Amino acid sequence: MQDEEAIVFIVDAHEDIAYNALHHDRDIRQPLAAIREGQTARARARAAASDPAAHMDETAMVALDAHRRGGVGLIFATIFVPPGDQETMTQDGLAQLAWYEEAAHEDPGIRLIRTRDELAGLRRDWEAAATPESRPVGLLLLMEGADPLPTPAALQAYYDRGLRIVGTSWQGTRYGGGTHAPGPLTALGGELLDEMARLGMILDVSHMAAETFWQALDRFPGTVFASHSNCRAYTPTDRHLSDEMIQALAARDAVIGTVLANSFLDGDWKHGDALPTLDAVVRHIDHIRELTGTTAHSAIGSDLDGGFGVESTPAELDSVGDLPRIADALAAHGYARAEIEGIMGGNWLRLLERALPA
Repeated sequence: MQDEEAIVFIVDAHEDIAYNALHHDRDIRQPLAAIREGQTARARARAAASDPAAHMDETAMVALDAHRRGGVGLIFATIFVPPGDQETMTQDGLAQLAWYEEAAHEDPGIRLIRTRDELAGLRRDWEAAATPESRPVGLLLLMEGADPLPTPAALQAYYDRGLRIVGTSWQGTRYGGGTHAPGPLTALGGELLDEMARLGMILDVSHMAAETFWQALDRFPGTVFASHSNCRAYTPTDRHLSDEMIQALAARDAVIGTVLANSFLDGDWKHGDALPTLDAVVRHIDHIRELTGTTAHSAIGSDLDGGFGVESTPAELDSVGDLPRIADALAAHGYARAEIEGIMGGNWLRLLERALPA
C-alpha cells in the first residue's frame, strides 16, 4: 500500500509534540534532519555532564515534513507533564496548550481540530493537496495524566481552548492509579469524570491502573478509548491491557492504539537485542481481532519520540514517515484493504465522528 498513488489518511493517536518542543528543543516545524543535527550536539553536551535526560539521545523520528511524506493527517497531540509540585505542573500544562495555539496561529499548515466540521475540512483539504508538502496536519489535543488540572473545575478553560481528550493517569495522579502505581479512582477523579461527561469529552484509559480502569468504565458514560496501549498477553505489565480490558473496551465500541516501542511490543526485548520487525506490531493487532472478532477496535498510537527513538522501534521504521509500512505488513499477513484503512486511520475517524462536537 505504501507505493500506491492514493495513500490512506493516517491517524496517529499519541505524540508528545509540545512536551518535546518545550523540554527537549524538538520543534516539529523544523525538518527532521535539522532536529537530528541539533540532537547530536545536545547529546554530546549531556554525555559530558552525565545528564539524566540521556534517554532522549535516541534518534528523533517526528517532524511535520515526515508526517506529510508518510500521509499522517491527524495526530492526537498530548499535553504531558511529569510529576512535580502542583504549581509547576499547572504552568507546564498551560505552556504546552499555548504552544499548540501559537503553532496553529503561525503556521497555516497546522490546524487544531475541535469539532466534526473542522475534522471534515481537514480531510477535504488534505485530499485536495497538490503535493505531500502542502498537506495540512491536524492536531487533536489530549491530556496524558490530569495533574496539570489543579481541580476538575479547571477543565472548562482547557475545553474552551480546544482540549477534547483526557486520561486521568500516567503514573499515579491525584485523580487515580496509574502505571506502576496501583490504586483506585480517587474522589477527585470521579468529579473529573463527571465534568468530562458534562462537557462531552473523550476518556483515554491508557496508563490507568486496573482498579481505576474498571471504576472509570463504570462511572463514565461517554466515549472511551486507549490512545497508546498494547496487549498484556505479549507484554505482561500493568502498563498494558489484559484480555478482559480489551473485551470491555470493545463492548464500548472503543479503539486501541498500538504503541511502536520495542519493549512494549515484546516484553522480553531489551537494548542490544536485534530489532523486531513490524510483524511484532501485527501480532498485537491480531490478538485484538481474535478477542473481539473484528479489526474495528485496532489502530495506531505510536508514541514515537515518547522517550525512545529509532534505536527502540521495529527495524523498518526510521521516522514517522514510515508508518505506511505498517499497512504493508498488514497486507502481507492477509488483512483486507478495508481492514487496513481502518487500522491506519479509519477506525479513529469513525470514533471521532460520533464523539466530537458538531
